[in-house]
Amino acid sequence: MSDGTFSIQTAQLRGVMALPVTVEVGISAGIPGITIVGSPDSAVHESPLRVRNALKSCGYSVPRAHITINLSPAEIRKTGTAYDFPIALAILASTGQIPTEGLDRCLFVGELALNGDIAATRGTVAYARLANSLGLSLVFGGERGALPLEDCLVCPSISTMREGVGACRPYAPLWDGDGGGSWDRGPDFADVIDQDVAKRAFLVAAVGRHGLLMMGPPGAGKTMLAKRMPLILPRLGGSELNEALLIHSVAGEDTSDLAHGVRPFRAPHHSISLGGLIGGGRPVLPGEVSLAHQGILFLDEMPEFATNVLQALRQPLEEREVRLVRVDGVYTFPCSFQLIAAANPCPCGHLGDPGHECTCPPARVASYQARIGGPLMDRIDVVVDVARPDAQKVIAGDTGLSSNDMRELLADALEFRSWRERGAACKRGRGVGNYGFSSEAQALFERISARLALGGRAIDRVSRVARSIADLEKNEAVSPDNVMEACAYRSRANG
Repeated sequence: MSDGTFSIQTAQLRGVMALPVTVEVGISAGIPGITIVGSPDSAVHESPLRVRNALKSCGYSVPRAHITINLSPAEIRKTGTAYDFPIALAILASTGQIPTEGLDRCLFVGELALNGDIAATRGTVAYARLANSLGLSLVFGGERGALPLEDCLVCPSISTMREGVGACRPYAPLWDGDGGGSWDRGPDFADVIDQDVAKRAFLVAAVGRHGLLMMGPPGAGKTMLAKRMPLILPRLGGSELNEALLIHSVAGEDTSDLAHGVRPFRAPHHSISLGGLIGGGRPVLPGEVSLAHQGILFLDEMPEFATNVLQALRQPLEEREVRLVRVDGVYTFPCSFQLIAAANPCPCGHLGDPGHECTCPPARVASYQARIGGPLMDRIDVVVDVARPDAQKVIAGDTGLSSNDMRELLADALEFRSWRERGAACKRGRGVGNYGFSSEAQALFERISARLALGGRAIDRVSRVARSIADLEKNEAVSPDNVMEACAYRSRANG
């Protein structure tokens, strides 16, 4: 302390990770001012202005000397406003205005307002993970978020500089999300009338996490069906919840629904850019496919999306992660999502609708349907027609399967699948025998595959859909009826 130097531990977000950064402060004779070195961006360069005013507002003094702030290691690009709070603390500690006891056991992040208030910064979960790995307690600003790391030390969230000075006593946290909450919240499948076939397709897709495409005229209920999907899926928990919370925290998204176990549901507009869907920008942030991790990505009016945006989904659907290569390195974001899409059969939307006449010429219909692209369609396992509901049933207010009914059916199917995979079905054979096909079902599938000229990927995907149907019906062996239903879910464009 005699040489006027001090260091504070903070961190830099990079993708979904937080990297340790040390704020070093040196005070020397010279022209009064604050200089920041260590690869800072424009937001970090502005930090001295916020820090100086915040310290004065809280009754502290800024020494009339030259203050050098070094953000180490210098090779990491420093971005964002989370350095304000640790820089202010380092200045106060180096000038003897606050006690230094306990500062070396904490990791500090937070943005300062000119009046000394501390605002929340994105990435609290990532900071908490880093603090846990370093054996430090996290001190952060703003409202307390959902922190799923039960074994890390997290100080209470603070709102002012005065609170931050005395916030160095760690306590065991405390993620207060108990996974509670009622599934009765939100829309119910019972509101979607006369769509039992589509609801059956949703159950099949939910059992095996298959991609699903709904084709039908406007007003048939496609969007209503998709929005009700998350509430029938199993709750998030364990590693799934931690991963989803981490991604949403880094992106600065609300995590209140995730904290109650509700799976994410992302529905971007069809004007979304490639970077918005896949991820990117400066700083590099996760896109919609990563925000839908462990949940649903819903693409309404799928043919209206830009072709390059749609085709960029092919690799994430297969590999379940996005790798973005930039000048400063490779960013990896997880994106294990279930794709649900909706589309009209033609530009006017009335192709095949018995109540309306389609006015689109055949060439325009073919061009409209081709916008999705064959390779992407080959990765969508379940394609279902959603017809216009019967007007009398809608007016009369009839109801079908409710969300509670579908939730019970799905829970039974998943329990049966778990039992089957633990038991005799774990015996692996060759070909579709891996999925437990009966001999009659396998012979039928061979004939259908030859007739439709199915490729290797298509055969595997139809087999998985047939297995999901069998699990939904609690059949230990896939039956010929299960194969026929799975083939009926194939897109007509793919045979």
